[in-house]
Amino acid sequence: MNTRSSLSIPRSSLLATLALASALSVPVLAQDAQQPASTPQDTPAASSQQPPAAVTSAPAPAKEGFWGRVNPFARKKWVKKQTDPINDRLSELDGVNAKNAKDIEDTDSRAQAGIKNAQSAADTANQTATAAGNQAQLAKNTAQGASDHVNALNGTVSGLDQYKPVTELDIAFRSGQPILSAAAKKQLDDFASTLATQQGYVLDVEAHSPLAGAAGIQSSERLGEAVNRYLVTQHEIPVYRMHMVALGNAASSTDDPGTRVRKSTVHVRLMENSLAAQGAPLPQGGSSSIGAERP
Repeated sequence: MNTRSSLSIPRSSLLATLALASALSVPVLAQDAQQPASTPQDTPAASSQQPPAAVTSAPAPAKEGFWGRVNPFARKKWVKKQTDPINDRLSELDGVNAKNAKDIEDTDSRAQAGIKNAQSAADTANQTATAAGNQAQLAKNTAQGASDHVNALNGTVSGLDQYKPVTELDIAFRSGQPILSAAAKKQLDDFASTLATQQGYVLDVEAHSPLAGAAGIQSSERLGEAVNRYLVTQHEIPVYRMHMVALGNAASSTDDPGTRVRKSTVHVRLMENSLAAQGAPLPQGGSSSIGAERP
């Protein structure tokens, strides 16, 4: 009897050693803790070595080891269960970031479009202002030109009736006969040669006769017509440039009042317009003021 008891003590120690080695082989932080395998014959021995309170007590909280709280031998489902909330949060953050990026892009696009529209409107306004300035300058130039033209017309109109004498000559007739002598023709030829370079001129022709009354007027009229006829036919002097008056025995405008006419003469006076003397062109129809229809 004593011999069996002494033999059972080493066997129990051996079983305890095996159970401790089995417990150490399992990771410290395993989620699915398992009891060490034992044979049916070992169970009574193990239970006899450990107190009942140790079996029913709650397991001690796991401590952080080399891997922290993550078990390197944990199952994929457990890892997925732990990382799914993180992945969901990351996906949510990615969506928020994508939405913010799109909002920023839309805002930038609207801002660029607004800037472009504002620049286009500014350019249009600038072009409109430039065109208005050009039109205003053109209107000013037109008004100034019109004012200058009016001033020129005023000067032209005021100078239409301004004539000054240039050349005078007297044509003598014998016995009141309306026949030009060779000397008279030579006078008229020389006089007409100077008219080729004249512009804006008229010829005042005053015919005188020593006869009194109507006879003197008729005689002086025939003398004046003889002079006009010669200038027109021989030198192509326009008729509208010649103005003849038969004065009979009345004194000439250049003679003293009361002077008596003693010879049959025709006084021809060349009158030049002041505008023509200045080299300014006469307006069309301007000679109508002196009784003519053509310039």
